[in-house]
Amino acid sequence: MSNNIAPRESETTLAELRGDCARMAPHWVVPVRTAPTPVAPSLIHGVNVPPASARLIDSMAEYGD
Repeated sequence: MSNNIAPRESETTLAELRGDCARMAPHWVVPVRTAPTPVAPSLIHGVNVPPASARLIDSMAEYGD
């Protein structure tokens, strides 16, 4: 026997949602932004692409076609 009960739409209004977000904002912690660490060029050896992925990309049309 199947359950034919349709899911209820949310009864939350946009104004209520915005209010909830405004109340939660002080609880969200923003991480300190740090600069990425540079990598020496001698450590960069290129990109390895599996053959199946290379075939997939090779068979795709060029951007803008």
